[in-house]
This record gives sequence, structure tokens and C-alpha cells, in this order.
Amino acid sequence: MDISDNNLTGEIPNAVGNCLSLELLSLMGNSFQGFVPSSFSSLKGLQILDLSLNNLSGQIPLFFQNLSSSLQYLNLSFNNFEGAVPTEGVFGNVSAFSILGNKKLCGGISELQLPKCPDKQKYFKKHQMPLYLKAVLGLILATIVLVTCVSVLLLMRRLKNETRSQEILHDHYDRVSFLDLHRATDGFSPGNSIGTGHFGSVFKAIIREGTETVAVKVLNMIDHKASKSFMAECEALRNVRHRNLMKILTACSTVDFQGNDFKALIFKFMPNGSLEKWLHPVRTDDERYLMENLSLSRRLNIAIDVASALDYLHNQCETPIVHCDLKPSNILLDEDMVAHVGDFGLAKFLQRKNSNSGTTDTTSSFSPRGTIGYIPPEYGVGVKPSTQGDMYSYGVLLLEMFTGRRPTDEEFEDGLDLHQFCKIALHKEVMKIIDPHVLEHEEEANDDHRDIHVNNSEIQRSTHHESGKTEECITSIIKVGVDCSMPSASERMGIKDALKELVAAKKLYESAR
Repeated sequence: MDISDNNLTGEIPNAVGNCLSLELLSLMGNSFQGFVPSSFSSLKGLQILDLSLNNLSGQIPLFFQNLSSSLQYLNLSFNNFEGAVPTEGVFGNVSAFSILGNKKLCGGISELQLPKCPDKQKYFKKHQMPLYLKAVLGLILATIVLVTCVSVLLLMRRLKNETRSQEILHDHYDRVSFLDLHRATDGFSPGNSIGTGHFGSVFKAIIREGTETVAVKVLNMIDHKASKSFMAECEALRNVRHRNLMKILTACSTVDFQGNDFKALIFKFMPNGSLEKWLHPVRTDDERYLMENLSLSRRLNIAIDVASALDYLHNQCETPIVHCDLKPSNILLDEDMVAHVGDFGLAKFLQRKNSNSGTTDTTSSFSPRGTIGYIPPEYGVGVKPSTQGDMYSYGVLLLEMFTGRRPTDEEFEDGLDLHQFCKIALHKEVMKIIDPHVLEHEEEANDDHRDIHVNNSEIQRSTHHESGKTEECITSIIKVGVDCSMPSASERMGIKDALKELVAAKKLYESAR
């Protein structure tokens, strides 16, 4: 390779060292500057190297000595090299190299007649700094280096996240501005707030006149985990398509009016709110939550919707996804009371194992996260996220839906929890632990279905038959919840089997209507 006399500038590309079969390289007569790339040490077949008539500087690299088996001629003339000239390898034969025009060189073999290099020990002794000044200077330099490194790492991480965030948003969503969201939520006023989550608040809004109502999830950027949550939710939801999953309509990643980071996700508005408000209504909520209650049929449909979403995430996505925070407040209900799983801020991507033993996390570490009562026991001792972890949360959710009891209710103490409470009831009278509102709906439904012209004995037989089917259906549901929330991950029911059992329970219930 001969590219001499071409007025080339800058540093010599490090990639030249990748030319493993290079035998001759001439870069003479250019304006290259800086040091000789260390990658030149890989040029084991190099025979002739001419770097003369450039502006190269620094010491002559010692690795040239190690190329003695192949290097026949080395020309470093008329550069700005300084320091000691090596004496071994090609530098042991004065006719095999040239260093003319480098005025700051010293030492080398005697034939070069260069001045001797200064004795470093004598020089340092003469100019030695007091020990206390060395210590102070060392401490100052160490502090500067540490602060600089930390600052650079933080900046690089932020830039990386911002770049990744912008790429995702640009590729997949029509973005909206901070001003659009500020106007649509009346300055993010409490009056438009419809809920809060781990890393932010959710507001009801109509972004542009004539468009549908949306839910705007605004991340609390004071929390350093909020940005990671934003990325996790974008990553998890950008490629999933299922009727029982919340879908991102658009997103916003920018700065607010004060120049602070601002991130928000925009979803389709769910007019019937969260499952949490239906299971545990409070007086400050909409009156409909107090006036209406979920029937057995409706609760069973919601349970099947959530199970269908989990089956999709665990078994049908190209990369399995673990939700990590399944609970009633993250189940949203649309106008037809169809359930949609949302809030993927803690979601984890898994990689499939070669065996059929399940899935495993691709991350190297994991700290317990989620909501108390729904977190599987193994997460508390450092076990990584798994589909079995989601199954525990789903089991607790299922038991909560049909008993009306939270996993954190005060009645659960002295080792008793919702799982044990329901497991014991399975062997006694399961109907005694069911949410009274479910049974009220059943009595009303039975009254509506009875024919007033049927005689008393037929009514009794019909009622007994219907109540028997209902109890059998409820028992099956509670058993699924118990099997999914087993303390040991290996003993938990898988989502496919759970979904199959729930669909069978629904058919049994419908056959009695």
C-alpha cells in the first residue's frame, strides 16, 4: 500500500492494523500527526514501513523491535519523535532503519552517534517533590478523575437513553408536544387526575378538538427510575398486539417549560376505570362503583381476559415478557367491561431456555419490585423474574376478585395469608369466603330466570340444580387461584392450564343458566 505524497492529514487510522497480510506500507510525504497506532503491532508480515516526512510525535514504539522476523526496513525520518531509540530487532542494524531529522532522539546503538539519554533517577532526585505535596496532589488528581468519570458515565447513560427513546418514538409513534399535553390536561390539574402509579400520575385528556378521550401517563422524573420505566413500557408495548393489553397511542419525550426532562405515554381512555375501584370502592369515587357490583359472570370474564393476556405475553411473543406488577389497579376496563392489562413500567424481557423448564431473565441482577401482597416469595431472596412469578401474582389477583379480600387485609396474620385462607376453605365450605356481592347477584339472576307458572317443587329442583352448578364453578375458580399462588414456584399452575380451567368453569356456569 503506497499512499505517499498525498497531503493527507489527521492521525493514522487505527484500522490499518487490521491489514494482517500487509507487506509494504508507505505513508511518507503527508501531514499525518499524533502517535503511531498501537494496532501496527499486529502487522506480523510487514517488511517495509516508511513513515518519513510527516508530523508524527511521541516516543518510537517498542513493538517495532518485535517485528524483527519480518521487518526489513523502517524509515521514521523527519518527524517529531523524541526519547530513547530502541536497540533491539530492526534497530540493531543501522542500515535497516532511518531516524534522520528527529532532533529530540537520544540513545540507540553507537553507530547513530546520538547523545546519551538523561539519567532518569538523577533527574527525579534533583527535581523530587516533597512527600506531603505528592500526597496532596495525588488526592486532588484522584478526586478530579473520579468526578470526571462519574459525570461522563452519567452523561453517556442519559444520552444513550435519550437516543434510544427518540428512536423508539420516531419509529413507532406520532409524537405530541409538551404544550399539547399541558393544554389538554389544564396544566396537569388535580381535577383531571384519574390515578397514580409507581412512577407517575395519569390524567384524562382530549389532546386535539374532535379526537377521542385519552389517558396521559406522566412520569415523575424526580425518581431516577422513571426514565427506565418509560423505556421499559415503550419496549414492552411497541410490538405487542392483543385485545387484552393496553395499547400506546402516542408518546412524548421532551422538556417542560422550565427545561426539565418530561416523558409521557398516551393510552386509550378506559371509561370503566380500574378493577381495583370495582372490587374495593370508596366513597370519594364515582357513585357507580358503590351502586353497581361485579357479578360472578363478569368477574369470570375479567379473569379469563387477564389470563389470555398473560398467555400471550409468556408464550406467544417472540421474546417472552414478564409483567412483574400484576394487581387490580393495573387491570383497566373498557366500555364493554373487557379487561386490559396495563402499566408495563416494571416489565422484563426473558430469553427462552433450550429445555421445556420455562424462561429465564436476560438481566444479570434483580431486586424485588412490584406491590406488597402480589410479589412472589422467591423475589425476596434474589431470584430473577420469571413467568412463574407472574403466575403467583395472578393467583393472588384471582382469589382477591372472588373473595373481595385484599392480600394485605388485617385479618391475615400469624402466618395466615390469602392463599392459605382460601386453601383451607376448599376443604370446608368455600361459599363462606366468597364476596357477598357475588352471591347477591346470583340470587337476583336466579329470580329473573324462574318462571312464575312453574310449581313449587320444580322451582326447588331448579334452584338446587343452579346453586349446585354455581358452587362447583366457584370451587373450580378458587382452586385455580390457590394452585397459581403456591409458595413454591415449581408447584404453580401454568397460565395455559389456568386459562383452560377457567374457560371450563365458565361453560359449567353457563350450562346452569
